[in-house]
Amino acid sequence: MYKRATEQNCITLLELCNSVFKLTQIHANVLKLGLQNNPLVLTKFASISSNLKAINYACSFIFSPESDPSCYDAFLFNTVIKAYAETSNFKHTALFYYKHMLNYRVAPNNYTYPFLFKACSGIGDLGLGKTVHGIVLKYGFSEDTHVSNTMIHTYCSCENGIEYGEKVFDEMSSWSSVSWSTMLGGYVRWAMSSEAVKLFRRMQTSGVRPDEITMVTMLSACADLGALELGRWVESYIQKEKIQTNVELSNALIDMFAKCGDVDKALNLFMNISESKRTIVSWTSIIVGMAMHGRGLEAVSLFEEMRGNGMVPDDVAFIGLLTACSHSGLVEKGKQYFDSMVKDFGIAPRIEHYGCMVDLLSRAGLVNEAMEFIHVMPMKPNPVIWRTLVASCRAHNELNLGERISRNLIVNDPNQESNYVLLSSIYAKKSEWEKKTRVREGMWTKGIKKVPGSTMIELGGSIYEFVAGDKSHSEYRLIYEMVEEMEMKMREGGYVAKTSDVLIDIDEEDKEGALNRHSEKLAIAFALLKTPRGSCIRIVKNLRVCGDCHSATKFISRIYDREILVRDRSRFHHFKDGLCSCKDFW
Repeated sequence: MYKRATEQNCITLLELCNSVFKLTQIHANVLKLGLQNNPLVLTKFASISSNLKAINYACSFIFSPESDPSCYDAFLFNTVIKAYAETSNFKHTALFYYKHMLNYRVAPNNYTYPFLFKACSGIGDLGLGKTVHGIVLKYGFSEDTHVSNTMIHTYCSCENGIEYGEKVFDEMSSWSSVSWSTMLGGYVRWAMSSEAVKLFRRMQTSGVRPDEITMVTMLSACADLGALELGRWVESYIQKEKIQTNVELSNALIDMFAKCGDVDKALNLFMNISESKRTIVSWTSIIVGMAMHGRGLEAVSLFEEMRGNGMVPDDVAFIGLLTACSHSGLVEKGKQYFDSMVKDFGIAPRIEHYGCMVDLLSRAGLVNEAMEFIHVMPMKPNPVIWRTLVASCRAHNELNLGERISRNLIVNDPNQESNYVLLSSIYAKKSEWEKKTRVREGMWTKGIKKVPGSTMIELGGSIYEFVAGDKSHSEYRLIYEMVEEMEMKMREGGYVAKTSDVLIDIDEEDKEGALNRHSEKLAIAFALLKTPRGSCIRIVKNLRVCGDCHSATKFISRIYDREILVRDRSRFHHFKDGLCSCKDFW
């Protein structure tokens, strides 16, 4: 009885422990009372040490040479493995203690492997995940739903692991909402959002009721696809099924509507969240949304309102703010906020913040100032920053500088296709066609392929994708007839094709034909054929919209009296009455 009381007192002390100093005092007390080999005390000691980020200290005591290994049990090892699996720099140590567990002949149980898989997920090693999977099969835990769910998560966290995650998922005898959410999250993580939508349809027929985590993932898929109709359906589904709308789900709705083109709806949702419940993610989501839509002054106003409400901005909020300044040409404000980030908030700029500043200066045509800014950065600029500057060089005719930077990019990263594309576009702008051809031949020799431009459009609950010169659609003849009609009416309205955007050495007439086959024009033609007169057209492009398509879309919006929303790689363009929301600054 006395021993049990002493044991319980020690555990109670550990539960009240809130500092490493007190932990060392309790450690001394454990030794004094002779409880150093008590499994319950050791397990609680490990758990509390983990909470205090002192798991290394605990293990040096628990697994010391003086300890009695006969007191080790699965509960103790699971606690240690879990602690290391959740510690960013020590995930491999979780695997070390799993091997330790086997060496001491302590049998793992169905709680061991989820923690082990969590460590594998953090490491992101596909081969390691497969090894642990094999052990799970050997010990007969593959039918445990929790084990399978964490196995799926591990595979979906590893590059090229999604197909193994699918296999585990499909072989499960039953699924929980966590199973579906994990697989859906894997698809969204690897930009397979169309597959996520298909899986969600399967989930609906399976009888498993989705929870708020599932719906957050589905909204991420809608945002990735730019599928506004689907996103609206998801919102109504949440309401119909009375799924609890917590702040995370509200933030996901804001993000989805902003990324799908309805930023006013996103703003309304944000305003409907009570001030006390708004998180930094809520504020950042709406600021980034405004930035994407070129509403820089509104983004700045929201940022100042956030500060006025006592919310301290973080580094991500400043990325959204600087992006807003960049997309709206607010150069001086961008500079002021960059300085304020350091001076007023003590936030050390990351490479992303420096990238925003280079983008801000480059878009404004301040190429030399952007170059000077790069030279005084306290860290080495990454390839994204250099590519941003090269794009600006091409746009503002600093072609020799752009050529020099592009050549260096290829030397430093010879397998990145965008480096070759940038250099070849510089040569095309300079009409140095032989050099451009050599660059392209160099790509082919190395087996490097250019990412093809594509445009997606959502109509009637289906998503259609077009590439340049696409003839895969069953109605492609009608689509091309509409393209010809568009071209004729645009010419009558004063449109002149920007043939400088064609990067091949062909006749001007052929260049105009090539421009007319661009994917966004095919998507717009398809929409004109299939949507009611006067309705809004929404398309999503995977690359930055080219100058000619931007100019043409302005004409199309006026001629056909349509509002056209184009989401490209970096922002939204709202075309209406022959004008664009970006004011030709993109």
